[in-house]
Amino acid sequence: MPYILLALGILFALVALNAHVPPRNAILLAPGFFCAWLTIEMAPHVLVTWGLVTALVAVLGGLDGWAGWVGLVLAILGMAGVAATLVASRRTVVTLRDCGAPLDLDPEGAPRYPLAHLIVPQLCLIPRRGVRVERNIVFHEEGGLRLKLDVFRPAGERSSGELRPGLMQIHGGAWVIGDKREQGLPLLNHMALQEWVGFNVNYRLSPRATWPEHLIDLKRFVAWYKEHAEEYGADPDFLCVTGGSAGGHLTAMVALTANVPEFQPGFEDADTTVQGAVPFYGVYNFFEAGPWPRPMGATRILERMVVKQPFAENREAYAKASPVTYIDKDAPPFFVIHGSRDSLIPVAEARRFVERLRGVSDAPVIYAEMKGAQHGFDVFPSYRTARVIEGVERYLTGLHRQYRQGSGPAVPGEVTESLATGPSMGEGAVG
Repeated sequence: MPYILLALGILFALVALNAHVPPRNAILLAPGFFCAWLTIEMAPHVLVTWGLVTALVAVLGGLDGWAGWVGLVLAILGMAGVAATLVASRRTVVTLRDCGAPLDLDPEGAPRYPLAHLIVPQLCLIPRRGVRVERNIVFHEEGGLRLKLDVFRPAGERSSGELRPGLMQIHGGAWVIGDKREQGLPLLNHMALQEWVGFNVNYRLSPRATWPEHLIDLKRFVAWYKEHAEEYGADPDFLCVTGGSAGGHLTAMVALTANVPEFQPGFEDADTTVQGAVPFYGVYNFFEAGPWPRPMGATRILERMVVKQPFAENREAYAKASPVTYIDKDAPPFFVIHGSRDSLIPVAEARRFVERLRGVSDAPVIYAEMKGAQHGFDVFPSYRTARVIEGVERYLTGLHRQYRQGSGPAVPGEVTESLATGPSMGEGAVG
């Protein structure tokens, strides 16, 4: 038993270290990410499990030798390291770079994400009470292609009959995997309870699909939304878009390439503008190095499976697939979110995108850098996820209020109020 406790202690210590300093080695990158992701975002569950296992082994004789005591010390150090990630997530705030002040994502009186979903994450897969979900609605059909979406909306109708704002959710998965059933569920459920209508949208995946077919499918949804939104109680003239990872890249592309004919073959005249974008941990530049030793476009997955063109001879094709190429003064408002410990898409990628966007766009650009957060942190309904979801709801609700009043775009009042009253802790982004 002492050596079992020693082995557990070494394992716990290494896992905790990986959560704080994930490996950059190509071979260890994927397993290191998944281990860090689960450890950080499921920290309460990890701590309880580790504590119970350590106590059980100790009671069964794990402390009967020097190896057991060393293992106990290492296990305690490992649990302390995981606890540190939990403390950081519970103190989550956002910094608005333009004024250098923190945005409190836990403001008094704001809609709250349910505590039960933090304790039992599987609950986020179940539609919340007061939310009606309609699944597998076909929004485009052509030959053997049938693109589907799920709709999340309040269970009741508005007494005034007023149309609700719409939110488009784009799943991630490196453009090759993923599905509408797997991502964005905590946000969509919460937004539906705040009188929004959410659309979780599928699109063609590589290697079967070749860029820009992924984007074309999503633009078909935007065109479909303009025609069918009222059938679901949504306002056809107000749609925001969000998504994470590859979905973050596609979110930015949808927002920045409104009405670009190249991405709307056969429906060039359709209006594909959106009123706001909230990309999570996205890739925004395929053709320039920076966060990586070489450009993202030169990676095997993009060259062989997504764009399917050699980067060196087709740099322009990768520039056309990059959101930074389409930045202009008419870009819609952006709320860019990224984790400071993202080991798949380094946080520097978000920083340089935000800097370029702010240098050109007339609309406000808010940047949230979540201290201690890994890639895909919002998939689980953790404490950090709850705060971010509540903050995104306040931001988008503010944009919708400005739209109804005919004002803006500007930083929503919900955000400026939090800036005036939020804590002054250094947990957010300075940008």
